[in-house]
Amino acid sequence: MLPALLICLALTLATVVVGVYAERKISGFIQDRLGPTEVGPYGLLQLFADLLKLLQKEDIVPKLADRWLYLVAPCLIYLAAYLGYAVLPLSPDWIGSATSVGVFWLLAIVSLDVLGILMAGWASNNKYSLFGAIRSVAQIVSYEIPLGLSILCVVMINQTLDLQEMSFQQGIYSPEPVYFLGIKSWGMDVTTNGGFLSWNIFRMPLFFVVFIIYFIASLAECNRAPFDLPEAESELVGGFHTEYSGFRWALVFLSEYAMMMLVSILGAVLFLGSWNTPLPNIGLVRLADWTSGQPGTFWGNCTGMFWILTKAAVLILTQIWVRWTYPRLRVDQLMYLGWKVLTPAALILVVLSGIWRLWMVS
Repeated sequence: MLPALLICLALTLATVVVGVYAERKISGFIQDRLGPTEVGPYGLLQLFADLLKLLQKEDIVPKLADRWLYLVAPCLIYLAAYLGYAVLPLSPDWIGSATSVGVFWLLAIVSLDVLGILMAGWASNNKYSLFGAIRSVAQIVSYEIPLGLSILCVVMINQTLDLQEMSFQQGIYSPEPVYFLGIKSWGMDVTTNGGFLSWNIFRMPLFFVVFIIYFIASLAECNRAPFDLPEAESELVGGFHTEYSGFRWALVFLSEYAMMMLVSILGAVLFLGSWNTPLPNIGLVRLADWTSGQPGTFWGNCTGMFWILTKAAVLILTQIWVRWTYPRLRVDQLMYLGWKVLTPAALILVVLSGIWRLWMVS
């Protein structure tokens, strides 16, 4: 348990170091500029310079703020993101808590960041912070519904809440037959082939749409553009964290990048084969056998961790790309998309997933 939790802590910190630098460089490339170049070679030390600056800043608490809530809120926001890592399978054997209700734990614990955000906005005793907090809570609560429904689709097809069991079902180590597109009557058993052919996204024809809904809802869950209304600088100064400075301000953004990695790893587990290799066995060329993370071996666990982190990195790069490509939505557009588009679509997909599991797979 302890080594896995230490790995998760190191993972969140590494996500911030790599993610912030990647975001600056990718945004610079998209906007046809260089990004950080002065501090260290290619600007590699810019984040550490920023961190040193933040640690030297005065930790100001507004005179009329609710001091206890004001100080605790950033810690609660980060804790909600960090505790979610406890049930994520990083390899065949490396997992913090091999609980059988990992999906339920994630949905429950990640929702706690809503309390932290509301606490931060209310305790600051600032109308801009309060407006930003209310916006953020309304956004996250709204988009948690299509997010949860998209995850429910996967749970219905896989018939388990255990994320590690889902991982084993998407590769050559699956304990039960895996059928391409999930149609048993076609006889397309791809269990021995493995690779991307056995990923959940190919176990039902509509799962690609489910994945798109999950990805859009995860952007809103992380307050990432184009759903970054809680931090709309042009109208709310800085949203719910307007009054925060120094290390507490840094902790809020540390939570954002930790949440980005969390939803990316979860997306890889649910849809993209988790720690299984994307390379399938093709005849005598046994790519899946050679590159899969074999359970019970150190090299196999390292291989599995490499694959799942690579998939998560691709999703994080996509989040960064979306941020610097699409404009911010208006609040009415955001609510319309969540309640009138994504939620009805997710409900229909839940019904179709149940029908698919009952009539086509069983």
